[in-house]
Amino acid sequence: MKTWIIKSGSSLLTNHGKGLDKAFISQWVEQVVELRKRGVNCILVSSGAVAEGLSRLGVTERPHELHELQAAAAVGQMGLIQNYEVQFQKYGIHTAQILLTHDDLSNRQRYLNARSTLKTLVSKGVIPIINENDTVAIEEIRFGDNDTLAALTANLLDADQLVLLTDQDGLFTDDPRSNSNAELINKAAANDPTLLQMAGSAGKFGRGGMYTKIKAAQRAALSGTTTVIANGSKKNILLQIEAQEDKAGTWLTTENSPIAARKQWLAGHLKVKGTLTLDDGACAALINSGKSLLPIGVKKCVGTFKRGEAIMCINAGGENIAIGLINYDSDETSKIIGKASKQIETILGYIDDFELIHRDNLSII
Repeated sequence: MKTWIIKSGSSLLTNHGKGLDKAFISQWVEQVVELRKRGVNCILVSSGAVAEGLSRLGVTERPHELHELQAAAAVGQMGLIQNYEVQFQKYGIHTAQILLTHDDLSNRQRYLNARSTLKTLVSKGVIPIINENDTVAIEEIRFGDNDTLAALTANLLDADQLVLLTDQDGLFTDDPRSNSNAELINKAAANDPTLLQMAGSAGKFGRGGMYTKIKAAQRAALSGTTTVIANGSKKNILLQIEAQEDKAGTWLTTENSPIAARKQWLAGHLKVKGTLTLDDGACAALINSGKSLLPIGVKKCVGTFKRGEAIMCINAGGENIAIGLINYDSDETSKIIGKASKQIETILGYIDDFELIHRDNLSII
């Protein structure tokens, strides 16, 4: 199964601030259901809560006061999620509401929690609906945007593709609303420095513009994710993208592969907080078979660390073997090393993961 992160902007979801466009959401949901049948796991990043809240409250202009925005987000989120739930239930599909802030994805422990939860939801056939937690996240309301959140989610889940739906056909050489000679860019490298020079500004009810979409594509590219910027109002646009039609929008590509980019980051950008000494069998499983690290293969645990922090794995001779993100803190790890995974719950009274370090969070040195 491929993994897509699909983000839709406020202008599409609320018909330019008039309230939730239920017809648009209905046809969008229909396409997502069809994508699932074609082997694509879809995670939705949905704007629209603030705009829907402003519409429900009868506010015609986006306010500047923080408390007004937070109140609108709280009111609008109710209608937004309710509509998604009703639409997906027509197909017998459950949805899950996930409210995040950027800080949730920068804190390593919460990062792992979010990753595990989202992967579990997807494995159970649930469609996660992600939005920024605008009601409490001060910085996100002032400076954040769901384009960036979508890119961070793509990094989080090693997504194959990030789809940014907007009210434009893609990225143009100039603003097509003011320059009729502007040309659509069908394909470009995400890290092309000239792209940002062509970006426009945000709309009336949204916070993001083409500039934030290019920045999001560049961020997603670091983890090997291709980005497509497309017009969400086009009929069956998601299916056109799945068919890789050139005119579907702007394709921003990367040469990085998701796993290679992620492991490069793990190997080079984390401060090690502890050390695990592995037996010969565990070393062979990691190096030769690409396996996860299980508790039973660990002989010794040194250091004080928290879940999500970087740990060095060494062999019996003290040689560095791998670095990875640990799924348990140091006290928990010390209790379960040398034990079978099925014993974790009995020893700790609970179980977060069967692995000490999952292979996706581990890099061989």
